[in-house]
Amino acid sequence: MKAETRTRPVELLLVEDNPGDVRLTIEALKEGKVINNLTVVKDGQEAIADLRRQGKYANAARPDLVLLDLNLPRKGGLEVLAEIKEDPDLKSIPVVVLTTSQAAQDVRRAYELHANCYIVKPVDLDQFMSVVQAIKSFWLGVVMLPPHE
Repeated sequence: MKAETRTRPVELLLVEDNPGDVRLTIEALKEGKVINNLTVVKDGQEAIADLRRQGKYANAARPDLVLLDLNLPRKGGLEVLAEIKEDPDLKSIPVVVLTTSQAAQDVRRAYELHANCYIVKPVDLDQFMSVVQAIKSFWLGVVMLPPHE
């Protein structure tokens, strides 16, 4: 579904513990014309609670797309990814791994756990903004996301 034909905002879940990366992601998303709602959680346990609508997240919207860092406190990103893709109610949600890790074992494991793509965060500000814009353009402008049930 092209962005201009959507009838509701795109729901994004950003799982990121670095406040600077959160700010940059928000800024990059704001520059586009895609209407989206962004929820930010700071660790893996909060991500799972949000996705399963538990506790303070009971009224959370189901995300259309998850942007997932791997290096998280309390529950790591690979563990979160495994839980998402093993859960029949969550496994259809696309997960974009957006992390600083370039380790071959992290890349391999993320794809084994069915990540939809793996992107290494650039350290340069302009490059980071470009990466988020590319994610936005592709995942929110070109790709047809799974419908909500």
